[in-house]
Amino acid sequence: MIVAYFNKNVRIRDFICIFALYFTPVFKLLFCMTNFPEEQILKRMVVDNPWWSNGAIFNDFDFMKPRMFLNPFIDLITSLPKGRSVILLGPRRVGKTVMMFHSIKTLLASGVAPRKILYITVDAPLYSGMSLEDMVDNLLKASKSDGSEDGYYVYFDEIQYLKDWERHLKVLCDSRRHIRFIASGSAAAALKMKSLESGAGRFTQFSLPPLLFCEYLAMINEEDLIVPCNVEWFGKTTPGYDAVDIYKLNNRFIDYINFGGYPEVVFSMQLRNNQGRYIKEDIVDKVLLKDLPGLYGINDSRDLYRLFIHIVFRSGEEFSYDDLSKESGIRKETLRKYIDYLESAFLIRVVHKIDENSRRFQRVTTFKIYVTNPSVFAAVFSPLSQTDAAFNHLVETAVFCQLDANSDELYYSNWKKGRTSGEVDFVRLNRITQKPDRVVEVKWSDRYYRQPSELKSLLTFMETNHLQQAVVTSIIDTGTRSLDCGQLQFVPTALYAYAKGIEYVKQA
Repeated sequence: MIVAYFNKNVRIRDFICIFALYFTPVFKLLFCMTNFPEEQILKRMVVDNPWWSNGAIFNDFDFMKPRMFLNPFIDLITSLPKGRSVILLGPRRVGKTVMMFHSIKTLLASGVAPRKILYITVDAPLYSGMSLEDMVDNLLKASKSDGSEDGYYVYFDEIQYLKDWERHLKVLCDSRRHIRFIASGSAAAALKMKSLESGAGRFTQFSLPPLLFCEYLAMINEEDLIVPCNVEWFGKTTPGYDAVDIYKLNNRFIDYINFGGYPEVVFSMQLRNNQGRYIKEDIVDKVLLKDLPGLYGINDSRDLYRLFIHIVFRSGEEFSYDDLSKESGIRKETLRKYIDYLESAFLIRVVHKIDENSRRFQRVTTFKIYVTNPSVFAAVFSPLSQTDAAFNHLVETAVFCQLDANSDELYYSNWKKGRTSGEVDFVRLNRITQKPDRVVEVKWSDRYYRQPSELKSLLTFMETNHLQQAVVTSIIDTGTRSLDCGQLQFVPTALYAYAKGIEYVKQA
């Protein structure tokens, strides 16, 4: 063959064909790793599905508290029409795998036959080179099921490690319509983009955010700090929540801002004491440096990392591409690509601006950016106290994280007219009328309850838009204050964050 290479009568194309003929089996053996004994593969699948033999999930997962999103997730996967699958999206380490196992436990308790629930971790080396269809066939063989009847659930964990997973899953949805498929993965940006592109009509997305404040309280067994009751809201009695001890609740809210975003950090004092290394190495670095940044044409991940750290430091502030470009030395076109990637990876959320008349701007020049998990700040820099300069912005970020379910209708208002200017933190526009129907001003202060007339920007916005009501958060003060333009409902920030988190879960 080598002699043939130097023979002028043999073309390069012929050499390539001969080379491929001789060496393709070798490359398959070395790199595809598809020659594992079937017996070994089936044994591993039996180990990963312990409920087939004992009817229970792994003890490690069984003892963990479930996320509040479990019930909506169960409702979704059990009500799926035939030919559809669920894609569980979310940033790293928020509990996607744990929620999969908790859903399996729920299905078992509801009477689903153990051998009709099949789980596989796609990134296990033993399954390298195996298609999703081969995985399903082997799972059925390992569980001693024929898979021909209805009522089967197949879980694919870390599915992003399989190339062209969306095509494989789409084929399975069409060919095995009696099986419900549930897939998850940590490369959230890639999963989201590919599921939207290739899974139209086949895939239903379910987003799992970092821990909400209500979930944080439940996980540390202090949800009894808040009790449901009738409250005065804009002068009327309505169902709501009240704090048993507002001072203790505020301390827990500060802990949540610093340490509350990731379940593992909540439960582990060791991780809490070294949160910076945990979040940097296991979450931020893997997303920014390893989770397919090339998918968005990002060549220099170091610039992407520096941009993210800059956003973390200024979370809740107003940004512009011009200023970011000057500060970072990165071209504006590249910045747009980076911000799009960070948002698709569920690390940040961009909130757009409206003017004092609630009108959008035709040309977007400035916008706010929030990190989706306030505790990233403490991990990257240091934990904050109430006296730190950045604390107010982190309080606003924490409140935003509880509102994120409606973020598509959420804006902030910022305007400048002559010598006057103003800003309102959160304005929700009605999807039909495109008029504001909820206005929230986040303050970590009780000063404005005593002097509401100092909220000049908010009052101007209310008067301009003929709004009769607005919410203002505080530290401990609560009650309704009536002014000429309308009513202001004051509520402690921690209590408001809890209530909005509960609302977020219900809307999932």
